[in-house]
Amino acid sequence: MIKILKANQVEPEWFDGRNFSGTNEVVQNVIKDVIENGDAALKKYGEKFDVSAPASFFIPESELKACADKMKANQPDIYNAICHSHDLAYKFALKQRESFDDFEVELSPGLFTGQKTIPVERAGAYVPAGRFPLLSSVVMTITPAAAAGVKEIVLCTPPRVHPDDLEKAKAQGLGVPGKPFVGGKPYADEGILAAAYICGVTKCYAVGGSQAVAAMAYGTESIPNVDVIVGPGNKFVAAAKQQVYGKVGIDMIAGPTEVFVIADKSANPAWVAADMLAQAEHDVVAQAALATPDEDFAKKVSEEIEKQLETLSTKEVARQSIDTYGRIIITSSLEEAAELANKKAPEHLEIALDEGAMRDKLVNMVCNYGSLFIGHYAAEVFGDYAAGLNHTLPTSGVAHYSGGLSVRMFLKTVTTLRAKKGSEGMIKSATSAGFMGDAEGLAAHARAARIRLDK
Repeated sequence: MIKILKANQVEPEWFDGRNFSGTNEVVQNVIKDVIENGDAALKKYGEKFDVSAPASFFIPESELKACADKMKANQPDIYNAICHSHDLAYKFALKQRESFDDFEVELSPGLFTGQKTIPVERAGAYVPAGRFPLLSSVVMTITPAAAAGVKEIVLCTPPRVHPDDLEKAKAQGLGVPGKPFVGGKPYADEGILAAAYICGVTKCYAVGGSQAVAAMAYGTESIPNVDVIVGPGNKFVAAAKQQVYGKVGIDMIAGPTEVFVIADKSANPAWVAADMLAQAEHDVVAQAALATPDEDFAKKVSEEIEKQLETLSTKEVARQSIDTYGRIIITSSLEEAAELANKKAPEHLEIALDEGAMRDKLVNMVCNYGSLFIGHYAAEVFGDYAAGLNHTLPTSGVAHYSGGLSVRMFLKTVTTLRAKKGSEGMIKSATSAGFMGDAEGLAAHARAARIRLDK
């Protein structure tokens, strides 16, 4: 059962950032192997870790389209949901893109400074396909890259047995964990491939794990190296992203998911419990928390959590998460709840209050979160799937200093300088630069400035 504590009883370490990724020798060796041996290393690790080790890795666009057409015909509700999610995410990302203005301004007479916002040339996304193939992560990683104007968007995702090879694989007892089908056609989870087609992936490869991250960072005979890598993954993928950072840009090192709900008695206990369980089912180390000044409401939420757990198909994982890491915190006021939220800096923050002055006050008080969900009807799960927001968000306290994945990840803000000969601004800058070069003992710097003052 979830712990119910007074605010002063919450363990100090509960507020600390958590990092379950870690770097390790296994991942270091994988990256080194991929750098040195390219596709051969990818095939070796495919045979070791995946259910399929295809003869090649590139999945043709025709396969992606076939998966999308199949989904549209057989699962129209899911197909339409992905399209809706993509449409909203694209509109939101385009609006973000508009906020990065190009400009040139005359700071001093004859001295013009400016900035340009340029998309990276090639972006890479990793989408896992374990217990729950994350179709939504295709939307959240590919869509902002497309909105940014990235020319080439590469997707890597774990291989699956191609439909043409299924019969042969089954006959041999292969295509299952520990017994990969080797040498077939490249393929992946059909839902992921369908979503990739809908969202506009340029190139798709059937490669999983830390080896996929290494391939996108350094390139192989088949897979091009990219400029940035985004997307979720297990601890090995997270460790690989951490290790290739610097060679490429990365979105973030994501830890276990979190939700922090601030609520009063105007909230529906069943809704709050459902939102907490929606995060708890992700992982046994996920954190779901509620902060409220109303003890009676807290008890009702606890009872609802127990009730809903009984019928949850993901009960085993959610139960462990709730019992170990879940918290219901009784605060002296809603303002104290907001202060605790700022201290925690959660991935998802909900303010489940009726519209009014207090809700407005709390919205203005909170400042550390990945995404903020305001009011009873702004369910966090909308942000996960279909509200335009990106669900790739900072965890483990990272929201103290950073936001989530956005179109910004795929853009470079560069600066420009233009100066007119003999202008007041050019002369003043040259003179100042000369003296600053002298002060730092950098004679060539000073000369390069003053030489432009020579008649």
